[in-house]
Amino acid sequence: MAITDGSRETARRSLGPLRRLVPYVLRYRGLTVGAIVFLLLAAAATLTLPIAVRRMIDHGFSESDSAFIASYFSMLIGVAAVLAVASALRYYFVVMLGERVVTDLRRDIFAHVIQLSPAFFDRAQSGEIVSRLTADATQVKAAVGATASVALRNTIMGVGAVTMMVVTSPRLSLLVVAAIPFIVVPIVAFGRSVRRRTRRAQDALADAAAFAGEQIGAVRVLQAFTNERAAAKRFSSAVETAFEAARASIRARAVLTFFAIFATSASVVAVLWVGSHDVLSGAMSAGTLGQFLLYAVLAAGALGALSEVWGELSQAAGAAERMGELLDEVPTVAAPTNPVALPPPQGEVEFRDISFSYPARPNVSALHRLSFRVAPGETVAIVGPSGAGKSTIFSLLLRYYDPDSGEVLIDGTDIRRADPSAVRERIAIVPQEVTVLAASAAENIAFGRPGASRAEVEAAAKAALAHDFIMALENGYDTPVGERGVTLSGGQRQRLAIARAILRDAPILLLDEATSALDAESETLVQTALERLMKGRTTIVIAHRLATILKADRIFVMEDGQIIEEGSHADLVAKGGIYARLASLQFEAGADMVRKAAE
Repeated sequence: MAITDGSRETARRSLGPLRRLVPYVLRYRGLTVGAIVFLLLAAAATLTLPIAVRRMIDHGFSESDSAFIASYFSMLIGVAAVLAVASALRYYFVVMLGERVVTDLRRDIFAHVIQLSPAFFDRAQSGEIVSRLTADATQVKAAVGATASVALRNTIMGVGAVTMMVVTSPRLSLLVVAAIPFIVVPIVAFGRSVRRRTRRAQDALADAAAFAGEQIGAVRVLQAFTNERAAAKRFSSAVETAFEAARASIRARAVLTFFAIFATSASVVAVLWVGSHDVLSGAMSAGTLGQFLLYAVLAAGALGALSEVWGELSQAAGAAERMGELLDEVPTVAAPTNPVALPPPQGEVEFRDISFSYPARPNVSALHRLSFRVAPGETVAIVGPSGAGKSTIFSLLLRYYDPDSGEVLIDGTDIRRADPSAVRERIAIVPQEVTVLAASAAENIAFGRPGASRAEVEAAAKAALAHDFIMALENGYDTPVGERGVTLSGGQRQRLAIARAILRDAPILLLDEATSALDAESETLVQTALERLMKGRTTIVIAHRLATILKADRIFVMEDGQIIEEGSHADLVAKGGIYARLASLQFEAGADMVRKAAE
Protein backbone atom coordinates (compact mmCIF):
# COMPACT_ATOMS: atom_id res chain seq x y z
CA MET A 1 0.00 0.00 0.00
CA ALA A 2 1.47 3.32 -1.03
CA ILE A 3 1.72 6.04 1.56
CA THR A 4 1.11 9.02 -0.67
CA ASP A 5 -2.09 9.65 -2.56
CA GLY A 6 -2.55 10.62 -6.17
CA SER A 7 -1.32 9.19 -9.44
CA ARG A 8 2.38 8.85 -10.15
CA GLU A 9 4.15 9.75 -13.35
CA THR A 10 4.91 6.21 -14.43
CA ALA A 11 6.23 7.50 -17.71
CA ARG A 12 8.96 9.64 -16.13
CA ARG A 13 12.50 8.63 -16.95
CA SER A 14 13.61 5.46 -15.20
CA LEU A 15 16.48 6.97 -13.25
CA GLY A 16 14.81 10.30 -12.50
CA PRO A 17 14.26 9.66 -8.75
CA LEU A 18 18.00 9.11 -8.28
CA ARG A 19 18.56 12.81 -9.01
CA ARG A 20 17.46 13.74 -5.51
CA LEU A 21 20.50 11.85 -4.19
CA VAL A 22 22.85 14.32 -5.89
CA PRO A 23 22.85 16.85 -2.99
CA TYR A 24 23.78 14.04 -0.61
CA VAL A 25 26.64 12.97 -2.86
CA LEU A 26 27.92 16.54 -3.21
CA ARG A 27 28.20 16.85 0.57
CA TYR A 28 31.25 14.60 0.34
CA ARG A 29 33.28 16.09 -2.48
CA GLY A 30 36.50 14.45 -1.30
CA LEU A 31 35.04 10.95 -1.59
CA THR A 32 33.35 11.83 -4.89
CA VAL A 33 36.50 13.27 -6.47
CA GLY A 34 38.59 10.38 -5.22
CA ALA A 35 36.16 7.86 -6.70
CA ILE A 36 36.12 9.63 -10.08
CA VAL A 37 39.93 10.05 -10.26
CA PHE A 38 40.66 6.41 -9.53
CA LEU A 39 37.82 5.29 -11.76
CA LEU A 40 39.32 7.25 -14.67
CA LEU A 41 42.79 5.89 -13.87
CA ALA A 42 41.51 2.29 -13.86
CA ALA A 43 39.71 2.85 -17.18
CA ALA A 44 42.81 4.42 -18.74
CA ALA A 45 44.96 1.47 -17.63
CA THR A 46 42.49 -0.97 -19.15
CA LEU A 47 42.32 0.93 -22.45
CA THR A 48 46.14 0.87 -22.69
CA LEU A 49 46.32 -2.92 -22.88
CA PRO A 50 45.10 -3.41 -26.50
CA ILE A 51 47.77 -0.96 -27.77
CA ALA A 52 50.46 -3.04 -26.10
CA VAL A 53 49.01 -6.20 -27.61
CA ARG A 54 49.07 -4.71 -31.13
CA ARG A 55 52.68 -3.57 -30.76
CA MET A 56 53.72 -7.00 -29.57
CA ILE A 57 51.92 -8.85 -32.37
CA ASP A 58 53.13 -6.57 -35.15
CA HIS A 59 56.73 -6.04 -33.96
CA GLY A 60 57.73 -8.36 -31.18
CA PHE A 61 57.07 -11.70 -32.84
CA SER A 62 58.27 -10.65 -36.29
CA GLU A 63 61.62 -9.42 -35.00
CA SER A 64 62.02 -12.42 -32.70
CA ASP A 65 63.49 -10.04 -30.15
CA SER A 66 63.16 -11.58 -26.70
CA ALA A 67 64.29 -8.32 -25.05
CA PHE A 68 61.53 -6.43 -26.88
CA ILE A 69 58.93 -8.96 -25.72
CA ALA A 70 60.28 -8.83 -22.16
CA SER A 71 60.02 -5.04 -22.07
CA TYR A 72 56.43 -5.19 -23.25
CA PHE A 73 55.53 -7.81 -20.66
CA SER A 74 57.17 -5.65 -18.00
CA MET A 75 55.06 -2.76 -19.18
CA LEU A 76 51.95 -4.92 -19.00
CA ILE A 77 52.80 -5.86 -15.40
CA GLY A 78 53.16 -2.17 -14.58
CA VAL A 79 49.80 -1.40 -16.19
CA ALA A 80 48.24 -4.28 -14.27
CA ALA A 81 49.66 -2.89 -11.00
CA VAL A 82 48.21 0.55 -11.74
CA LEU A 83 44.88 -1.07 -12.62
CA ALA A 84 44.86 -3.07 -9.38
CA VAL A 85 45.69 -0.08 -7.15
CA ALA A 86 43.22 2.20 -8.94
CA SER A 87 40.46 -0.44 -8.75
CA ALA A 88 41.04 -1.02 -5.03
CA LEU A 89 40.95 2.70 -4.22
CA ARG A 90 37.95 3.21 -6.49
CA TYR A 91 36.13 0.48 -4.55
CA TYR A 92 37.03 2.08 -1.21
CA PHE A 93 35.88 5.54 -2.20
CA VAL A 94 32.61 4.52 -3.86
CA VAL A 95 31.55 2.13 -1.11
CA MET A 96 32.37 4.69 1.57
CA LEU A 97 30.39 7.27 -0.38
CA GLY A 98 27.40 4.91 -0.62
CA GLU A 99 27.47 4.16 3.11
CA ARG A 100 27.75 7.86 3.97
CA VAL A 101 24.94 8.95 1.66
CA VAL A 102 22.51 6.30 2.88
CA THR A 103 23.34 7.06 6.52
CA ASP A 104 22.47 10.71 5.94
CA LEU A 105 19.37 9.79 3.95
CA ARG A 106 18.07 7.49 6.67
CA ARG A 107 18.77 10.11 9.32
CA ASP A 108 16.98 12.85 7.37
CA ILE A 109 13.97 10.69 6.57
CA PHE A 110 13.55 9.53 10.17
CA ALA A 111 13.92 13.08 11.48
CA HIS A 112 11.35 14.25 8.94
CA VAL A 113 8.86 11.43 9.55
CA ILE A 114 8.74 11.89 13.33
CA GLN A 115 7.80 15.54 12.77
CA LEU A 116 4.88 14.74 10.47
CA SER A 117 1.39 15.38 11.75
CA PRO A 118 -0.74 12.54 13.16
CA ALA A 119 -2.97 12.88 10.09
CA PHE A 120 -0.16 11.23 8.11
CA PHE A 121 0.01 8.29 10.52
CA ASP A 122 -3.76 7.91 10.38
CA ARG A 123 -3.29 6.52 6.87
CA ALA A 124 0.28 5.20 6.92
CA GLN A 125 1.48 1.83 8.18
CA SER A 126 4.47 1.93 10.50
CA GLY A 127 5.81 -1.33 9.05
CA GLU A 128 5.90 0.17 5.57
CA ILE A 129 7.74 3.24 6.82
CA VAL A 130 10.35 1.00 8.47
CA SER A 131 10.62 -1.01 5.24
CA ARG A 132 11.48 2.18 3.36
CA LEU A 133 14.14 3.05 5.92
CA THR A 134 15.73 -0.41 5.74
CA ALA A 135 15.11 -2.46 2.60
CA ASP A 136 14.73 0.51 0.24
CA ALA A 137 17.74 2.26 1.77
CA THR A 138 19.82 -0.87 1.11
CA GLN A 139 18.86 -0.68 -2.58
CA VAL A 140 19.86 2.97 -2.70
CA LYS A 141 23.17 2.24 -0.96
CA ALA A 142 24.01 -0.34 -3.62
CA ALA A 143 23.17 2.20 -6.32
CA VAL A 144 25.23 5.05 -4.88
CA GLY A 145 28.09 2.71 -4.07
CA ALA A 146 29.00 -0.23 -6.27
CA THR A 147 26.29 0.01 -8.95
CA ALA A 148 26.83 3.67 -9.81
CA SER A 149 30.57 3.09 -9.87
CA VAL A 150 30.21 0.14 -12.23
CA ALA A 151 27.83 2.15 -14.41
CA LEU A 152 30.23 5.09 -14.63
CA ARG A 153 33.23 2.83 -15.18
CA ASN A 154 31.53 0.95 -18.01
CA THR A 155 30.29 4.19 -19.53
CA ILE A 156 33.84 5.51 -19.59
CA MET A 157 35.14 2.19 -20.86
CA GLY A 158 32.50 2.05 -23.56
CA VAL A 159 33.11 5.61 -24.76
CA GLY A 160 36.89 5.15 -24.55
CA ALA A 161 36.80 1.81 -26.37
CA VAL A 162 34.56 3.17 -29.15
CA THR A 163 36.84 6.20 -29.53
CA MET A 164 39.91 3.98 -29.83
CA MET A 165 38.06 1.75 -32.28
CA VAL A 166 37.48 4.78 -34.50
CA VAL A 167 41.17 5.72 -34.20
CA THR A 168 42.24 2.15 -34.99
CA SER A 169 39.88 1.49 -37.93
CA PRO A 170 37.21 4.01 -38.95
CA ARG A 171 35.76 1.56 -41.46
CA LEU A 172 35.13 -1.22 -38.95
CA SER A 173 33.95 1.30 -36.39
CA LEU A 174 31.08 2.33 -38.65
CA LEU A 175 29.69 -1.20 -38.40
CA VAL A 176 29.75 -1.07 -34.62
CA VAL A 177 28.41 2.49 -34.25
CA ALA A 178 25.56 1.69 -36.66
CA ALA A 179 24.48 -1.17 -34.40
CA ILE A 180 24.53 0.85 -31.14
CA PRO A 181 21.04 2.47 -31.47
CA PHE A 182 19.51 -0.97 -32.06
CA ILE A 183 21.06 -2.11 -28.79
CA VAL A 184 20.68 0.96 -26.54
CA VAL A 185 17.05 1.89 -27.33
CA PRO A 186 15.61 -1.52 -26.27
CA ILE A 187 17.82 -1.44 -23.16
CA VAL A 188 16.35 1.90 -22.06
CA ALA A 189 12.81 0.71 -22.81
CA PHE A 190 13.35 -2.50 -20.84
CA GLY A 191 14.88 -0.47 -18.01
CA ARG A 192 11.64 1.47 -17.56
CA SER A 193 9.71 -1.77 -17.46
CA VAL A 194 12.12 -3.11 -14.84
CA ARG A 195 11.60 -0.03 -12.69
CA ARG A 196 7.82 -0.30 -12.78
CA ARG A 197 7.94 -3.98 -11.87
CA THR A 198 10.53 -3.34 -9.15
CA ARG A 199 8.34 -0.64 -7.63
CA ARG A 200 5.43 -3.07 -7.44
CA ALA A 201 7.68 -5.69 -5.82
CA GLN A 202 8.92 -3.20 -3.23
CA ASP A 203 5.38 -2.05 -2.42
CA ALA A 204 4.23 -5.65 -2.01
CA LEU A 205 7.17 -6.44 0.27
CA ALA A 206 6.46 -3.33 2.35
CA ASP A 207 2.85 -4.47 2.81
CA ALA A 208 4.09 -7.86 4.02
CA ALA A 209 6.54 -6.17 6.41
CA ALA A 210 3.82 -3.88 7.76
CA PHE A 211 1.52 -6.84 8.43
CA ALA A 212 4.32 -8.81 10.09
CA GLY A 213 5.24 -5.88 12.34
CA GLU A 214 1.62 -5.42 13.38
CA GLN A 215 1.08 -9.08 14.19
CA ILE A 216 4.37 -9.55 16.03
CA GLY A 217 3.65 -6.44 18.09
CA ALA A 218 0.32 -7.97 19.12
CA VAL A 219 1.50 -11.57 19.40
CA ARG A 220 -0.12 -12.13 22.80
CA VAL A 221 -3.54 -11.11 21.49
CA LEU A 222 -2.89 -13.16 18.36
CA GLN A 223 -2.17 -16.28 20.42
CA ALA A 224 -4.99 -15.61 22.88
CA PHE A 225 -7.50 -15.72 20.03
CA THR A 226 -5.67 -18.71 18.41
CA ASN A 227 -5.28 -16.81 15.16
CA GLU A 228 -1.75 -18.05 14.42
CA ARG A 229 -2.83 -20.12 11.42
CA ALA A 230 -4.88 -17.30 9.89
CA ALA A 231 -2.06 -14.79 10.40
CA ALA A 232 0.51 -17.18 8.92
CA LYS A 233 -1.76 -17.77 5.92
CA ARG A 234 -2.23 -14.05 5.33
CA PHE A 235 1.50 -13.34 5.66
CA SER A 236 2.24 -16.24 3.31
CA SER A 237 -0.15 -14.73 0.78
CA ALA A 238 1.52 -11.32 1.18
CA VAL A 239 5.05 -12.64 0.64
CA GLU A 240 3.86 -14.73 -2.30
CA THR A 241 2.45 -11.56 -3.85
CA ALA A 242 5.82 -9.91 -3.26
CA PHE A 243 7.54 -12.92 -4.84
CA GLU A 244 5.35 -12.80 -7.93
CA ALA A 245 6.06 -9.09 -8.33
CA ALA A 246 9.78 -9.73 -7.85
CA ARG A 247 9.67 -12.58 -10.38
CA ALA A 248 8.16 -10.26 -12.96
CA SER A 249 10.97 -7.78 -12.31
CA ILE A 250 13.63 -10.50 -12.52
CA ARG A 251 12.13 -11.86 -15.75
CA ALA A 252 12.28 -8.39 -17.32
CA ARG A 253 15.91 -7.99 -16.23
CA ALA A 254 16.79 -11.43 -17.59
CA VAL A 255 15.28 -10.59 -21.00
CA LEU A 256 17.14 -7.28 -20.95
CA THR A 257 20.45 -9.00 -20.16
CA PHE A 258 19.93 -11.65 -22.87
CA PHE A 259 19.18 -9.09 -25.53
CA ALA A 260 22.10 -6.83 -24.64
CA ILE A 261 24.71 -9.57 -24.48
CA PHE A 262 23.49 -11.32 -27.65
CA ALA A 263 23.33 -8.09 -29.64
CA THR A 264 26.75 -6.90 -28.57
CA SER A 265 28.36 -10.31 -29.10
CA ALA A 266 26.79 -10.61 -32.55
CA SER A 267 28.17 -7.19 -33.50
CA VAL A 268 31.68 -8.26 -32.39
CA VAL A 269 31.44 -11.45 -34.49
CA ALA A 270 30.38 -9.42 -37.53
CA VAL A 271 33.31 -7.05 -37.03
CA LEU A 272 35.71 -9.97 -36.70
CA TRP A 273 34.41 -11.51 -39.92
CA VAL A 274 34.89 -8.27 -41.88
CA GLY A 275 38.26 -7.60 -40.27
CA SER A 276 39.62 -11.04 -41.04
CA HIS A 277 38.99 -10.40 -44.74
CA ASP A 278 40.88 -7.07 -44.46
CA VAL A 279 43.88 -8.89 -42.92
CA LEU A 280 43.87 -11.50 -45.71
CA SER A 281 43.75 -8.74 -48.33
CA GLY A 282 46.58 -6.83 -46.63
CA ALA A 283 44.44 -3.78 -45.90
CA MET A 284 45.05 -4.24 -42.16
CA SER A 285 47.77 -5.84 -40.04
CA ALA A 286 47.02 -8.71 -37.70
CA GLY A 287 48.07 -6.57 -34.74
CA THR A 288 45.68 -3.79 -35.73
CA LEU A 289 42.84 -6.29 -36.05
CA GLY A 290 43.75 -7.69 -32.63
CA GLN A 291 43.79 -4.20 -31.13
CA PHE A 292 40.45 -3.34 -32.72
CA LEU A 293 38.97 -6.64 -31.64
CA LEU A 294 40.07 -6.09 -28.02
CA TYR A 295 38.53 -2.63 -28.04
CA ALA A 296 35.36 -4.09 -29.55
CA VAL A 297 35.27 -6.73 -26.80
CA LEU A 298 35.79 -4.03 -24.15
CA ALA A 299 33.01 -1.93 -25.68
CA ALA A 300 30.70 -4.93 -25.93
CA GLY A 301 31.49 -5.96 -22.37
CA ALA A 302 30.86 -2.44 -21.15
CA LEU A 303 27.54 -2.27 -22.96
CA GLY A 304 26.53 -5.70 -21.68
CA ALA A 305 27.45 -4.70 -18.12
CA LEU A 306 25.50 -1.47 -18.53
CA SER A 307 22.40 -3.47 -19.42
CA GLU A 308 22.61 -5.30 -16.10
CA VAL A 309 23.56 -2.16 -14.20
CA TRP A 310 20.68 -0.28 -15.80
CA GLY A 311 18.30 -2.83 -14.33
CA GLU A 312 19.89 -2.45 -10.90
CA LEU A 313 19.80 1.34 -11.13
CA SER A 314 16.15 1.18 -12.20
CA GLN A 315 15.48 -0.97 -9.15
CA ALA A 316 17.29 1.54 -6.95
CA ALA A 317 15.34 4.37 -8.59
CA GLY A 318 12.12 2.70 -7.45
CA ALA A 319 13.51 2.55 -3.91
CA ALA A 320 14.66 6.19 -4.07
CA GLU A 321 11.21 7.21 -5.28
CA ARG A 322 9.57 5.48 -2.29
CA MET A 323 12.01 7.10 0.14
CA GLY A 324 11.55 10.44 -1.57
CA GLU A 325 7.80 10.22 -1.02
CA LEU A 326 8.45 10.30 2.73
CA LEU A 327 10.63 13.40 2.39
CA ASP A 328 7.94 15.01 0.21
CA GLU A 329 5.28 14.61 2.90
CA VAL A 330 4.40 18.01 4.34
CA PRO A 331 3.13 18.29 7.93
CA THR A 332 -0.44 19.51 8.05
CA VAL A 333 0.41 21.12 11.40
CA ALA A 334 3.58 23.22 11.29
CA ALA A 335 5.15 26.16 13.03
CA PRO A 336 4.24 29.54 11.49
CA THR A 337 6.96 31.45 9.67
CA ASN A 338 7.28 33.89 12.57
CA PRO A 339 5.93 32.09 15.66
CA VAL A 340 4.90 34.23 18.60
CA ALA A 341 6.46 33.57 22.00
CA LEU A 342 4.10 32.17 24.60
CA PRO A 343 3.69 34.33 27.72
CA PRO A 344 5.02 33.15 31.11
CA PRO A 345 3.30 29.85 31.96
CA GLN A 346 0.11 30.06 34.01
CA GLY A 347 -1.76 26.98 32.81
CA GLU A 348 -4.90 28.62 31.44
CA VAL A 349 -6.69 26.63 28.71
CA GLU A 350 -9.54 27.90 26.56
CA PHE A 351 -11.52 26.51 23.62
CA ARG A 352 -13.43 29.16 21.67
CA ASP A 353 -16.22 28.01 19.37
CA ILE A 354 -14.27 24.96 18.15
CA SER A 355 -15.57 22.80 15.32
CA PHE A 356 -13.47 19.91 14.01
CA SER A 357 -13.63 16.80 11.82
CA TYR A 358 -10.77 14.33 11.44
CA PRO A 359 -9.10 14.40 8.00
CA ALA A 360 -9.80 10.69 7.58
CA ARG A 361 -13.53 11.32 8.27
CA PRO A 362 -14.24 14.81 6.94
CA ASN A 363 -18.00 14.29 6.90
CA VAL A 364 -18.23 13.30 10.57
CA SER A 365 -18.12 16.13 13.10
CA ALA A 366 -15.98 15.27 16.16
CA LEU A 367 -16.56 18.64 17.89
CA HIS A 368 -19.26 21.20 17.16
CA ARG A 369 -18.93 24.81 18.33
CA LEU A 370 -17.33 23.74 21.59
CA SER A 371 -16.36 26.46 24.09
CA PHE A 372 -14.98 26.24 27.62
CA ARG A 373 -12.27 27.72 29.83
CA VAL A 374 -10.08 26.04 32.45
CA ALA A 375 -8.52 28.43 34.98
CA PRO A 376 -4.90 28.03 36.12
CA GLY A 377 -4.65 25.29 38.75
CA GLU A 378 -8.22 24.07 38.17
CA THR A 379 -9.07 20.37 37.76
CA VAL A 380 -11.70 19.62 35.12
CA ALA A 381 -13.02 16.16 34.31
CA ILE A 382 -14.63 15.20 31.00
CA VAL A 383 -17.10 12.33 30.85
CA GLY A 384 -19.34 10.96 28.14
CA PRO A 385 -19.87 7.97 25.86
CA SER A 386 -17.29 6.75 23.36
CA GLY A 387 -17.13 9.05 20.35
CA ALA A 388 -18.36 12.06 22.30
CA GLY A 389 -15.16 14.00 21.51
CA LYS A 390 -13.22 13.64 24.77
CA SER A 391 -9.92 12.46 23.25
CA THR A 392 -10.29 14.99 20.43
CA ILE A 393 -9.95 17.78 22.99
CA PHE A 394 -6.55 16.38 23.98
CA SER A 395 -5.49 16.03 20.33
CA LEU A 396 -6.34 19.67 19.57
CA LEU A 397 -4.74 20.95 22.77
CA LEU A 398 -1.51 19.12 21.87
CA ARG A 399 -1.90 20.53 18.35
CA TYR A 400 -1.85 17.17 16.65
CA TYR A 401 -4.56 18.71 14.48
CA ASP A 402 -5.83 22.23 13.88
CA PRO A 403 -9.55 22.97 14.29
CA ASP A 404 -11.68 23.63 11.24
CA SER A 405 -12.92 26.79 12.95
CA GLY A 406 -12.47 28.51 16.29
CA GLU A 407 -9.41 28.98 18.51
CA VAL A 408 -7.53 26.89 21.05
CA LEU A 409 -5.67 29.12 23.50
CA ILE A 410 -3.02 28.48 26.13
CA ASP A 411 -2.38 31.39 28.47
CA GLY A 412 -4.37 33.63 26.13
CA THR A 413 -2.38 32.79 22.96
CA ASP A 414 -3.86 31.00 19.94
CA ILE A 415 -1.61 27.94 19.67
CA ARG A 416 -1.69 28.14 15.86
CA ARG A 417 0.44 31.27 16.15
CA ALA A 418 3.07 29.51 18.29
CA ASP A 419 5.63 26.83 17.61
CA PRO A 420 4.02 23.39 18.25
CA SER A 421 7.10 22.34 20.25
CA ALA A 422 6.70 25.36 22.57
CA VAL A 423 3.03 24.47 23.06
CA ARG A 424 3.76 20.83 23.88
CA GLU A 425 6.52 21.75 26.31
CA ARG A 426 3.80 23.20 28.56
CA ILE A 427 1.86 19.95 28.64
CA ALA A 428 2.44 16.60 30.35
CA ILE A 429 0.22 13.62 29.56
CA VAL A 430 -0.46 10.32 31.28
CA PRO A 431 -2.31 8.20 28.72
CA GLN A 432 -4.53 5.22 29.35
CA GLU A 433 -2.32 3.05 27.15
CA VAL A 434 1.19 3.84 28.33
CA THR A 435 4.03 3.82 25.81
CA VAL A 436 6.99 2.10 27.46
CA LEU A 437 10.19 1.96 25.43
CA ALA A 438 12.44 -1.09 25.08
CA ALA A 439 15.01 0.59 27.34
CA SER A 440 15.90 0.81 31.01
CA ALA A 441 13.52 2.08 33.69
CA ALA A 442 15.64 5.21 34.08
CA GLU A 443 15.61 5.92 30.34
CA ASN A 444 11.83 5.52 30.24
CA ILE A 445 11.36 8.09 32.99
CA ALA A 446 13.96 10.45 31.48
CA PHE A 447 11.92 10.37 28.25
CA GLY A 448 9.81 13.05 29.94
CA ARG A 449 12.73 15.46 30.02
CA PRO A 450 15.85 14.37 28.08
CA GLY A 451 19.04 15.38 29.84
CA ALA A 452 17.62 15.03 33.36
CA SER A 453 20.10 13.85 35.98
CA ARG A 454 19.84 10.48 37.70
CA ALA A 455 18.92 12.24 40.95
CA GLU A 456 16.01 14.01 39.21
CA VAL A 457 14.87 10.74 37.65
CA GLU A 458 14.90 8.99 41.03
CA ALA A 459 13.08 11.88 42.69
CA ALA A 460 10.34 11.67 40.06
CA ALA A 461 10.10 7.89 40.55
CA LYS A 462 9.74 8.32 44.32
CA ALA A 463 7.00 10.90 43.87
CA ALA A 464 5.20 8.49 41.52
CA LEU A 465 5.56 5.61 44.04
CA ALA A 466 7.65 3.74 41.45
CA HIS A 467 11.01 3.76 43.28
CA ASP A 468 10.40 0.62 45.34
CA PHE A 469 9.42 -1.67 42.47
CA ILE A 470 12.23 -0.29 40.29
CA MET A 471 14.83 -1.01 43.00
CA ALA A 472 13.44 -4.56 43.24
CA LEU A 473 14.33 -5.16 39.58
CA GLU A 474 17.53 -7.05 38.78
CA ASN A 475 19.65 -3.97 38.05
CA GLY A 476 17.44 -1.30 39.56
CA TYR A 477 17.03 1.76 37.38
CA ASP A 478 19.34 0.25 34.74
CA THR A 479 17.13 -2.82 34.19
CA PRO A 480 15.70 -3.13 30.65
CA VAL A 481 11.91 -3.39 30.88
CA GLY A 482 11.36 -5.11 27.52
CA GLU A 483 9.50 -4.04 24.42
CA ARG A 484 6.37 -2.07 25.42
CA GLY A 485 7.28 -2.72 29.07
CA VAL A 486 6.31 -6.38 28.76
CA THR A 487 8.16 -7.32 31.98
CA LEU A 488 6.11 -4.85 34.06
CA SER A 489 2.56 -5.00 35.37
CA GLY A 490 -0.09 -2.53 34.26
CA GLY A 491 0.20 -0.55 37.48
CA GLN A 492 3.98 -0.40 37.21
CA ARG A 493 3.78 0.89 33.66
CA GLN A 494 1.30 3.56 34.74
CA ARG A 495 3.59 4.70 37.57
CA LEU A 496 6.49 4.96 35.12
CA ALA A 497 4.26 7.20 32.98
CA ILE A 498 3.38 9.31 36.02
CA ALA A 499 7.07 9.62 36.94
CA ARG A 500 7.72 10.73 33.38
CA ALA A 501 5.03 13.42 33.70
CA ILE A 502 6.37 14.54 37.10
CA LEU A 503 9.85 14.89 35.64
CA ARG A 504 8.46 17.00 32.78
CA ASP A 505 7.08 19.46 35.36
CA ALA A 506 4.66 21.11 32.92
CA PRO A 507 1.94 23.54 34.05
CA ILE A 508 -0.83 21.65 32.19
CA LEU A 509 -1.56 17.99 32.90
CA LEU A 510 -3.70 15.71 30.73
CA LEU A 511 -4.91 12.43 32.25
CA ASP A 512 -6.64 9.87 30.04
CA GLU A 513 -8.21 7.70 32.77
CA ALA A 514 -4.94 6.23 33.96
CA THR A 515 -6.57 3.83 36.45
CA SER A 516 -9.37 2.25 34.43
CA ALA A 517 -7.62 -1.08 33.80
CA LEU A 518 -5.93 -1.59 37.17
CA ASP A 519 -6.64 -3.82 40.14
CA ALA A 520 -7.65 -2.25 43.45
CA GLU A 521 -4.16 -2.18 44.99
CA SER A 522 -2.50 -0.76 41.87
CA GLU A 523 -5.31 1.75 41.47
CA THR A 524 -4.78 3.04 45.01
CA LEU A 525 -1.05 3.51 44.41
CA VAL A 526 -1.56 5.15 41.02
CA GLN A 527 -4.33 7.41 42.35
CA THR A 528 -2.09 8.56 45.20
CA ALA A 529 0.71 9.31 42.73
CA LEU A 530 -1.70 11.19 40.48
CA GLU A 531 -2.93 13.37 43.32
CA ARG A 532 0.67 14.38 44.02
CA LEU A 533 1.20 15.12 40.34
CA MET A 534 -1.96 17.24 40.05
CA LYS A 535 -1.07 19.66 42.86
CA GLY A 536 -0.52 23.17 41.53
CA ARG A 537 -1.23 22.18 37.93
CA THR A 538 -4.10 22.79 35.55
CA THR A 539 -5.50 19.29 35.07
CA ILE A 540 -7.92 17.95 32.47
CA VAL A 541 -9.06 14.37 33.11
CA ILE A 542 -10.85 12.08 30.68
CA ALA A 543 -12.88 9.86 33.01
CA HIS A 544 -14.60 6.57 32.36
CA ARG A 545 -14.99 5.61 36.02
CA LEU A 546 -16.76 8.38 37.87
CA ALA A 547 -15.27 7.39 41.24
CA THR A 548 -11.94 8.86 40.08
CA ILE A 549 -13.31 12.39 39.51
CA LEU A 550 -15.35 13.12 42.62
CA LYS A 551 -12.78 15.73 43.69
CA ALA A 552 -12.74 17.56 40.37
CA ASP A 553 -13.56 21.28 40.52
CA ARG A 554 -15.84 20.94 37.51
CA ILE A 555 -17.16 18.11 35.38
CA PHE A 556 -18.05 18.45 31.67
CA VAL A 557 -20.53 15.94 30.30
CA MET A 558 -20.08 15.56 26.53
CA GLU A 559 -22.25 14.10 23.84
CA ASP A 560 -21.92 14.39 20.04
CA GLY A 561 -18.99 16.81 20.29
CA GLN A 562 -20.71 19.25 22.63
CA ILE A 563 -20.85 19.94 26.39
CA ILE A 564 -24.39 19.22 27.49
CA GLU A 565 -23.90 19.45 31.28
CA GLU A 566 -21.38 21.22 33.49
CA GLY A 567 -20.84 21.48 37.23
CA SER A 568 -19.44 19.73 40.30
CA HIS A 569 -20.32 16.14 41.11
CA ALA A 570 -22.88 17.24 43.70
CA ASP A 571 -24.42 19.84 41.36
CA LEU A 572 -24.77 17.40 38.49
CA VAL A 573 -26.26 14.66 40.64
CA ALA A 574 -28.77 17.17 41.98
CA LYS A 575 -29.79 18.16 38.43
CA GLY A 576 -30.89 14.60 37.73
CA GLY A 577 -29.62 14.64 34.14
CA ILE A 578 -27.34 12.32 32.13
CA TYR A 579 -24.51 12.51 34.66
CA ALA A 580 -26.86 11.64 37.49
CA ARG A 581 -28.00 8.53 35.59
CA LEU A 582 -24.40 7.51 34.86
CA ALA A 583 -23.44 8.02 38.50
CA SER A 584 -26.44 6.05 39.69
CA LEU A 585 -25.64 3.15 37.38
CA GLN A 586 -21.94 3.00 38.27
CA PHE A 587 -22.24 3.51 42.04
CA GLU A 588 -25.23 1.19 42.40
CA ALA A 589 -23.44 -1.46 40.33
CA GLY A 590 -20.39 -1.07 42.56
CA ALA A 591 -22.51 -1.39 45.69
CA ASP A 592 -24.18 -4.51 44.33
CA MET A 593 -20.79 -6.08 43.63
CA VAL A 594 -19.60 -5.31 47.16
CA ARG A 595 -22.83 -6.69 48.65
CA LYS A 596 -22.65 -9.89 46.61
CA ALA A 597 -18.99 -10.36 47.53
CA ALA A 598 -19.91 -9.98 51.21
CA GLU A 599 -22.68 -12.56 50.89
